[in-house]
Amino acid sequence: MPVEPYALGVCSWSLQVTSVAELRRLVDQLGVNVIQIACGDPVHASWEEGEGMPAAAHAAGFEITAAMLGFPGEDYTSPQTIKETGGFGNPATRAQRMETLQWGLERTRALGVDLLTLHAGFLPDPSDADRKPFLDTLGQAAALAAGHGITLGFETGQETADLLRRTLDDLKCSNLKVNFDPANMLLYDMGDPIRAVEILGPDLCSVHVKDANRPTTPGQWGEEVPLGEGQVNIPEFVRVLQRVGYRGPLVIEREVGDQQGRLADVKRGLDVLRGTLAG
Repeated sequence: MPVEPYALGVCSWSLQVTSVAELRRLVDQLGVNVIQIACGDPVHASWEEGEGMPAAAHAAGFEITAAMLGFPGEDYTSPQTIKETGGFGNPATRAQRMETLQWGLERTRALGVDLLTLHAGFLPDPSDADRKPFLDTLGQAAALAAGHGITLGFETGQETADLLRRTLDDLKCSNLKVNFDPANMLLYDMGDPIRAVEILGPDLCSVHVKDANRPTTPGQWGEEVPLGEGQVNIPEFVRVLQRVGYRGPLVIEREVGDQQGRLADVKRGLDVLRGTLAG
């Protein structure tokens, strides 16, 4: 059953949980039931329930809006390391990661949802020699997902909204959409997230609500901060989402701090969003 427009939720990985029971306990503390859930995988991000995770998540009664897939070997130490290791960017890992994607699609189906989000990797510029092979790979990923009745949501951040817009237009795959994260655009210093929503609005399938400040040193990460304390301008971000016609959930992502700190930050972030939506 679809969730209510602008339903508030949280990303499972933000809470650093290792089991569905732990996720249930923390989500109850937050007073929400909407989640985007990490697929996990047998290599680097497994759930204690193993292959029984989808059944356990169903039994727990969550409103699951999407699944998320990360690839083993992705290194977020710096923007340069993730450029080299992220998504489908490295030709040498594309075939193996397509197999991981197949696994993720099967788990997404088992979770009962039809949206899987992931970082596709740094999209090459139109002048880059690798652009065609890279886009061919993304087209293969889209076809694989379509065979399962699943939409892929590429998460924003690594490229400008204009480059992502052009790439989606070039691919012409109806099941390739955008999982929009405004903070990532600041962390990577890739433009104004408010303008980006306007450019990508027709293809937004999911939203991570996160806040950040731009980097002060070129080539370094920006700083992720609690919701409402950074440069995103959360009230304006919500307004522009409404203006472009997005009606999906607002799912908080927090990737800094220990578990208790993240829980407290998510709780405050939910209050920020409630106040913003109340208007």
